[in-house]
Amino acid sequence: MKITLLESLGIPAHVLTQYRTELESQGHTFTAYHEKTTDPDELIRRTGDSDIAIIANNPYPARVVKGAPNLKMLDVAFTGIDHVALDACREKGVMVCNAAGYSTQCVAELAIGLTVSCLRQMPACETATRTGGVGGPLRGREIAGRTVGIVGTGAIGIRTAQLFLAFGAKVIAYSRTVKPEVEAMGVTYVSLEELMERSDIVSLHVPNNDQTKGMISRELLAKMQPTAILINVARGAIVDNEALAEALNKGIIAGAGIDVFDMEPPIPADYPLLQAKNTVLTPHVAFATDESMLRRAEIVFQNVRAYLAGQPENVCKL
Repeated sequence: MKITLLESLGIPAHVLTQYRTELESQGHTFTAYHEKTTDPDELIRRTGDSDIAIIANNPYPARVVKGAPNLKMLDVAFTGIDHVALDACREKGVMVCNAAGYSTQCVAELAIGLTVSCLRQMPACETATRTGGVGGPLRGREIAGRTVGIVGTGAIGIRTAQLFLAFGAKVIAYSRTVKPEVEAMGVTYVSLEELMERSDIVSLHVPNNDQTKGMISRELLAKMQPTAILINVARGAIVDNEALAEALNKGIIAGAGIDVFDMEPPIPADYPLLQAKNTVLTPHVAFATDESMLRRAEIVFQNVRAYLAGQPENVCKL
């Protein structure tokens, strides 16, 4: 089969060579592109007559799916698949597999990092240090003893809850599915409205889909405590970010740590959150560590192995 990697996986060259050698030794053709592109025509050209195409988090629109005559499996080196034209894949019979699990630890860790940055006013502390200021006015707050609301108890939400518990926080959660293993950790499930009202820290861990798009609405933000902070390392579209910026600027909530936006970085200069008060912003890097990139690559190429063996893994429902 013809297998094509359409963009870099962020792994060392020698590691990619090992995967290439494995596939080519089995009689398959492997082509790798190292530069990202969002141009549909270029994606069609790169995909060509591939049987299997590997992408990461750049869009793969319907025109590209329809323009790939031999495409049988789309291997997504990412957890979320909302950037893929799923309807087109379904209509064409293209199997979509993802890399679920590769970023669980690093995304959970960044949720903690953003929380600490917000509570301890780390951006303001750094600015003060670099400009001859002092720390007296920059008194922080601790995670220990606070109530953390976890929205979504998938793998990342559960790991984030574990880390917050290790800090000494009380954790409550909202999810469509109540999981006994989460309750066994000492986590109590509540309604989304109650979670927003009670939590000192709200951390979001749900995918972007028809049910979650815009779920953190202006009305729900208004239910939060004025001392509370919101952490989003999930998907930008699940929050009304214009309302969030307004809530921050009006003091409705105390702060926010945001890694995901309504678009992929670079962020337009007029984007509301860029001017919002008391924010810590990172450019969609929660998933990206040296360790996670190696885990991701192994899952991606294991997806290829499994598909070629007729026992596909990590198959997504379309």
